[in-house]
Amino acid sequence: MLDTEDTVEKKKLSIGAITFISVLAIIFIIIGVLSIMKTMGKKELTASISGDKEVNIGSAITPDEKDEESDKSKQILYDGKKYTLNDELISILVMGIDKETVTEIGGQSWDANSTGVNTGGQADALFLMLINPHDENVYIVAINRNTMADIDVWDNEGRYMGVSKKQIALQHGYGDGGTESCERQVKAVSRLFHNIPITSYVAISMDAIPALNDAVGGIDVTVLDDIIYPEYNMDLHCGDNVTLMGEQAYWYVRLRNENIFNSNELRLQRQKQYLTSFAAKAKSLSASDVRVAVDLYKKVSDYMVTDIDLNSFTYLVTDALNFEFQSKNIYSLKGEVVQGAQFEEFYAYDNYLQDLIIKLFYEEADDSK
Repeated sequence: MLDTEDTVEKKKLSIGAITFISVLAIIFIIIGVLSIMKTMGKKELTASISGDKEVNIGSAITPDEKDEESDKSKQILYDGKKYTLNDELISILVMGIDKETVTEIGGQSWDANSTGVNTGGQADALFLMLINPHDENVYIVAINRNTMADIDVWDNEGRYMGVSKKQIALQHGYGDGGTESCERQVKAVSRLFHNIPITSYVAISMDAIPALNDAVGGIDVTVLDDIIYPEYNMDLHCGDNVTLMGEQAYWYVRLRNENIFNSNELRLQRQKQYLTSFAAKAKSLSASDVRVAVDLYKKVSDYMVTDIDLNSFTYLVTDALNFEFQSKNIYSLKGEVVQGAQFEEFYAYDNYLQDLIIKLFYEEADDSK
């Protein structure tokens, strides 16, 4: 006959053991799921969404039959050296969208309240973010919104009119303001970059800036040029050290003096400065508390269109968050600004652009492989 106390104690031990094993199993499942999500996220982030056209840079190297399955089949010859495309590079096109009525360039106007074709708003800020797992660095290429590029054009009835040379910021406007606009903007940027693959996109309304800015406690900057607009409560002078809060941050990255030639370049420098400072602060805060990244994601979600899903986001906030991001890793396209018939036009120097593509998207080939 079993002793009652022994039976009760054994039941307690059994329940305790089951509970412990269950909790342990749940922990392992969570770790496993996170691991799978991270792996899937990385895989999804490295899949090109910009089409299957061949990259048009350098000279293709015809591989031997034995090399067709190796990296040698992907090699190009550029400036006398062999290079291989880094197919693990994550490239995300980040767009800052202005959907207010705009007649600033290109003779087009979009109204934030209108819907349908050609109401997507202009990509007022364009940054190509590159996450390189090989050297664990994050790079940014700032693209002048007035860069003249081949963009796809539709009329107001939605009929495709062909390709036209226009300011690249206009491409996003030829669409619905959602996925359609983003995919068209990705295609235009990829085409500008010699059909280089772009793997993801994030389009954020400029209206999100105050909420994101204040979520990290404001951003400290040294003002790069005079920004004096009483109507927007802006009275900042070159050299001032300020902590941007709320609407002030919004106007800091948006305003420019259209009476000054090439004023967009001055604004682009402010945008680069702000982006660098914001990213550094957000990364620092998120490293000590991952909930900061989640909170930022929640705050921006109402203002954002993206193809980055939960798996990809999990990878970004766990692994890629630890990568280095420094001001020296931010590049701008070099080129010439000219006054067009109506608006400023920026023509990128193609030789510099090709050098930059090789530097950031390619790696010198290892012939031993």
